[in-house]
Amino acid sequence: MMAIVPMTYGRHVPIISDRQVDKDFGTGVLKISPGHDHNDYLLARKLGLPILNVMNKDGTLNEVAGLYCGLDRFEARKKLWADLEETGLAVKKQPHTLRVPRSQRGGEIIEPLVSRQWFVSMEPLAEKALLAVEKRELSIIPERFEKIYNHWLSNIKDWCISRQLWWGHRIPVWYIVGKDCEEEYIVARSADEAREKAFQKYGKDAEIYQDPDVLDTWFSSALWPFSTLGWPDESAEDFKRFYPTTMLETGHDILFFWVARMVMMGIEFTGTIPFSYVYLHGLIRDSQGRKMSKTLGNVVDPIDTIQEFGTDALRFTLALGTAGQDLNLSTERLSSNKAFTNKLWNAGKFVLQNLPNRDDASAWETVLAYKFDREKSLVELPLPECWVVSKLHLLIDMATASYDKYFFGDVGRETYDFFWGDFADWYIEASKARLYSSEGDSVASVAQAVLLYVFENILKLLHPFMPFVTEELWQALPQRKEALMVSPWPQTSLPRHANSIKKFENLQALIRAVRNARAEYSVDPGKRISASIVASEEVIQYVSKEKEVLALLSRLDVHNVHFTNIPPGDAEQSVHLVSGEGLEAYLPLTDMIDISTEVERLSKRLSKMQTEYDGLRARLSSPNFVEKAPSDVVRGVQEKAAEAEEKIILTKNRLALLKSTVLVTE
Repeated sequence: MMAIVPMTYGRHVPIISDRQVDKDFGTGVLKISPGHDHNDYLLARKLGLPILNVMNKDGTLNEVAGLYCGLDRFEARKKLWADLEETGLAVKKQPHTLRVPRSQRGGEIIEPLVSRQWFVSMEPLAEKALLAVEKRELSIIPERFEKIYNHWLSNIKDWCISRQLWWGHRIPVWYIVGKDCEEEYIVARSADEAREKAFQKYGKDAEIYQDPDVLDTWFSSALWPFSTLGWPDESAEDFKRFYPTTMLETGHDILFFWVARMVMMGIEFTGTIPFSYVYLHGLIRDSQGRKMSKTLGNVVDPIDTIQEFGTDALRFTLALGTAGQDLNLSTERLSSNKAFTNKLWNAGKFVLQNLPNRDDASAWETVLAYKFDREKSLVELPLPECWVVSKLHLLIDMATASYDKYFFGDVGRETYDFFWGDFADWYIEASKARLYSSEGDSVASVAQAVLLYVFENILKLLHPFMPFVTEELWQALPQRKEALMVSPWPQTSLPRHANSIKKFENLQALIRAVRNARAEYSVDPGKRISASIVASEEVIQYVSKEKEVLALLSRLDVHNVHFTNIPPGDAEQSVHLVSGEGLEAYLPLTDMIDISTEVERLSKRLSKMQTEYDGLRARLSSPNFVEKAPSDVVRGVQEKAAEAEEKIILTKNRLALLKSTVLVTE
């Protein structure tokens, strides 16, 4: 059964049925255009229908369009409808909304049309690339992306490699003037080679012209690992030295578009995979998690970002993003890492200012005499020094192992935590007890040696993340004979003393407890208070040796810090702190606050808290509130009441302690 296509000089088309057509849409009858629609094209190929193209590349209609040949596509559509109405062939006009594809750049309406293109048969190439991963010749990091890689290559289609663009690598195909290009073409490496082949086949009068299309950008990019190194001359120095390479680092979104194609091309043209490892990073998104685009106007300019936050802060922020995970780039992250860069710089200034004078050979000889690569020398260090060096050695082993596994984010985070949390906040502060000691250089030298050793190794660990600030600080350190960039990586498997780490952590817990008590009782930061430290003989032995450090970091009066194994006589009039490991402290209240003033302040506060608590309880006692209010509101009031009750109990206990202290004093 055939149908006549109107306005086409009586062209006939077959009437067919297929499940692809929705019979409930419109009339249930659809004219297919295999030359201008992808789905129609597939249907025509399946049924063996002719594929007609009615449009020229400039948007005008060709001779297949009959009466409308030469008209612009938009004019032709209007004229066709007008002609159908005029001849009475138009039955019904009904509005319908459809999605019209447009060019992202210029906004022009895109007209699909069938055209002749060049394809590469991909199955043979994909098979070898799949085998490379299966045999572990190629490793993809993170490993979970192997599934995506395998999925793409196991379901691969032939690759259209020709593009109608005005730039790129030209398709290496030449045609013979006057010949049907479907049958007569020459593939060659150059125009001269193509011309020679044409002369041999068609005679000296043969004229040739090159295909105007260019290669798909991804095809050209797939050749990059070897085409930039002198290939096809495999004896080229660069090719022999750099191909294959070890690692490719790129975004996870082009795993198939670029990575897999480089692997396939590398194996096909050189017989070798182009790299052994593929490290995939995430995409950089804006603070709301959206992909950056000009349309949204949310693109972050790296130059502006560097000017505001610094190159090292930007590098560190990006490098901390987990492998394969997208990173939401926000000013908060950048500001935090800018502060980290400043902290590193200030720590460097402190270290430099407290090292011996460059011309003091004797002092430098003493400092450099300390060795940290032997167990014996490590154990002989004082507790804070032994602790920080042991922690550094643990960090070096962890960082080295993580670098070897390409866990770069772990290295950055662990080094950040060690530098800021252990070195800057604890050891630098503890070292001041030695550097500013009245005992002189003999005590200071050990702190100077440890400061230098730990800081220079921190710079080495951070250098891949923050090359500029670390190199600047390294060059400023005395005794530097080479740049940080070419200095050896820290030695691994260095000694560490677990017992010293545990002991110092016990001392840290005590210092934190004293600090918290001072904050809780609003003790003036400059005020020195006395303390009684109660512990076993074993604990007292190592804590008492660090009396100056304890006093410095807790703001205690070093002359009134006493160590004992039983509570002091004024224990009932003291704040009792338990920090763990059988280590306790008693802080006399009379040293910390004006008790009468504090009793008056807490009494007023307790009265206010009681009033608020009574109001909450009254609401919870009301049936109207409990039964009618939303459940989350009722739950919120219950939580506030419980919290208020707990605060009241704590305040009453503190008041009772203060009042008993007043009575004893009187």
